[in-house]
Amino acid sequence: MFRRMHSPRSGPAGSLFTRILRFLGVSVLAGALAAGIALPVAGGLGVGAKSAAESFNGLPDAFKAPPLSQASQIYDADGGLIATVYDRDRTVISGDHIAPVMRTALIDIEDNRFYQHGAADLQGVLRALNKNAATGGVAQGASTLTQQYVKNVFVEQAGSDQKAVLEAQRQTLGRKIQELRYAIELERTLSKDQILTNYLNITFFGEQAYGIEAAATRYFSVSAKDLSLPQAALLAGLVQSPSMYDPVTHPQAAKQRRDTVLNQMAKYGSISAAQAQQAISTPVRLKVSAPRQGCITAHLGEGFFCDYVHRIVLSDPAFGRTAAERRALWSRGGLQIRTTLSPKAQKALQDSVTSHAYTTDDAAAVMSLVQPGTGKIVAMGQSRDYGLGAHQTEINLNVGTRMGGGLGFPTGSTFKPIVAAAALEKGMSPDQKYPAPYSMPWPAMSDCAGNTYPENGEVHNDSPSLTGPFGMPDAMAQSVNTYFAQLEADTGLCDVAKMANALGITAQAGGTKLQVVPSLTLGSNDLTPLEMANVYATFANHGTYCTPVALTSVTKPDGGSVPVPGADCHPVMSAETADTITTMLLGVVQDGTGKPAGLTDRDSAGKTGTTDESKQVWFAGYTPELAGAAVVSDTRAPRDLDGQSIGGETVGQAFGGTLAGPVWRDSIEGALEGQPAGTLTTTTLPGSGG
Repeated sequence: MFRRMHSPRSGPAGSLFTRILRFLGVSVLAGALAAGIALPVAGGLGVGAKSAAESFNGLPDAFKAPPLSQASQIYDADGGLIATVYDRDRTVISGDHIAPVMRTALIDIEDNRFYQHGAADLQGVLRALNKNAATGGVAQGASTLTQQYVKNVFVEQAGSDQKAVLEAQRQTLGRKIQELRYAIELERTLSKDQILTNYLNITFFGEQAYGIEAAATRYFSVSAKDLSLPQAALLAGLVQSPSMYDPVTHPQAAKQRRDTVLNQMAKYGSISAAQAQQAISTPVRLKVSAPRQGCITAHLGEGFFCDYVHRIVLSDPAFGRTAAERRALWSRGGLQIRTTLSPKAQKALQDSVTSHAYTTDDAAAVMSLVQPGTGKIVAMGQSRDYGLGAHQTEINLNVGTRMGGGLGFPTGSTFKPIVAAAALEKGMSPDQKYPAPYSMPWPAMSDCAGNTYPENGEVHNDSPSLTGPFGMPDAMAQSVNTYFAQLEADTGLCDVAKMANALGITAQAGGTKLQVVPSLTLGSNDLTPLEMANVYATFANHGTYCTPVALTSVTKPDGGSVPVPGADCHPVMSAETADTITTMLLGVVQDGTGKPAGLTDRDSAGKTGTTDESKQVWFAGYTPELAGAAVVSDTRAPRDLDGQSIGGETVGQAFGGTLAGPVWRDSIEGALEGQPAGTLTTTTLPGSGG
């Protein structure tokens, strides 16, 4: 009758049981609670029991279990797994994916009358009272599986807050009242099978494994549906104390506990005595799959991209209105995150950066690849390994500090095409000529705020033999500093800054304001490879800028989708301006400073950059299919790259074309191997030279 009253098909019975408890509450409820916790059974019970009954009556009926925290998977564009990430290693599965022997083993050791009683087991209560009275303590509890499940829900709700976890586990009168009240509600609304499945999905089994699927994988490297009798018995025994019976650290205790479970199963007729003895005679055979999670487990240098994905979820309002909501989404997990990362392009990039700069070098090679027209980040890496060990870092040098990166790098002359684009948009001609001597004072100019910079200081070219006059194409090909100082002055610092902003450069990588000063044209601001790759992707895309994107879809555990941030593609310059820049940058690769980066079998355009004292060297460029930016810099304490051993060779004199250029070239060639070569759109330039 008790079981029937709590069938989900007889809802009023739950209310009847509640009324019975309320009527008998002073004695029965207090006794049940006393059996489950260390409270005196005799003496002073009347007042406490009355208070307990009143507390019981005052609790709301509704009980909602939170979504279980579980593992999320991050996939590349081809569906390959980049990494599994979680706060709690758990994979929620349905009851039909759990071996029947596992369900039986748990019931027999924890609550053998589970299918006969309701939320509370009054026979168990009386048995526990007698046992505890005989021992003078609490030798036996009387919590049902349903009550244990409720307690686990409280622990799950506490999350990583250790104080809240301890509070959820406290064996107090108030806590036991809550467990019983909500257990009654669960027995009214869920079937026994569903409660058991929920229990097996929520329970902690030790070794960072939450839920039966993770536990089966952790200890035996099998799925829960394939557990054998000895394996199921061992896991069922862990529930009481995952640390005490941990088979990895306490194999003898684990076997004894397993054998106890097997004997209980034989006692209750779930298995025969012969089956129990055969299983008991079987040694504990573990096949441990060590917990491997997080971006540190990614290969091919994908750890930095994985970390970038993590930070997108935590920072983008698409994943929650507040930071707390976004953190909760990530912590709950169960997400299937599909990304833009191309495994082929990633391998090519990683092979390139690690062959041109060794992990143990003081200097590091860093590079991002972006697809023009979509904003998709197809590869991201650096020669430093992702991690916390020697010659490793968790700082993603491709991005700024807000996204887990560094302070960026001065970009050198890779910024000059931005100045040229601003000039062309203002109506200036690529045939614009300047005397461009080896050395000259910085021309006077002013910024958008009206701050004036008078003629001052000195700007000079890299070589005394590099003198004008020059037109824009030749000045770009030879990277003539004095030419671009004059072009910047005539264009106006404000217009140059506005063009940089339109191309996604609104601040320095460390979060400080963009320095709109005369040296802007020489790349004095600290920017990132991802930003510069996206700038050059805009030139390849005929002047249409797309915000960089890393995600293609995010699916929640219930199958619903989270709208992912899309690429906001919009024109920031005319197609004629962009194609004119492309024409000039083709010249850089064909006959200028970028010649060492040139591709032999497809169109490519780009620009070199070398900063003061050769502390950083850059190459940023593109084909119709891909755009990328590579930088080589001493990341520990930026110093002159000249004379350093980088990639097994001593650098004589560091230049963007000769040091960063090959990093870019090899990455692009590998990423595009086997793909048809497209053609860059060019314009007819007026005569140049001087």
